[in-house]
Amino acid sequence: MAKLATEGGDPMLTCICGTIAADEKRHKHVYTRIVEKLLEVDPNATMPAIAHMMKKKIIMPMHLMYEGQDPNIFEHFSAISERQGIYTSRHYAEILEFFIIRWKLETLEGLIGKARRAQDYVCGLPPRVRKLESRAKKIEPRQVKFSWIFIKQVIV
Repeated sequence: MAKLATEGGDPMLTCICGTIAADEKRHKHVYTRIVEKLLEVDPNATMPAIAHMMKKKIIMPMHLMYEGQDPNIFEHFSAISERQGIYTSRHYAEILEFFIIRWKLETLEGLIGKARRAQDYVCGLPPRVRKLESRAKKIEPRQVKFSWIFIKQVIV
């Protein structure tokens, strides 16, 4: 996003996006370390917790975004991000794969019952997410007006 903002000649947006990216990197580091420790201490409780979180889906706070006119603004914003390649289901699958490898989830031993089923579920997510990518490409683009872009029509 920051790269597109730079190319578009908006230094303020570039700065904002850079700040957000740095913050996200810190979150990734902290959560990675926390889950590593939880898996070390109690993998049979941690693995189902990871699966539970993935089943509930990770909801970004931005989904509450509303500018007073378009009740579907987050959906439209997400569609644009997907079409521009900023954040796609491919990226999501790569993130899942990163954590599966980093936390060694596929080779985690000693799991029983619910934890073993959770391991199978979580480790099977990346291929399922990649299937969504092919479906997303089949969605027909449409024009939507964005009030915060001077009521400009944008393809989503």
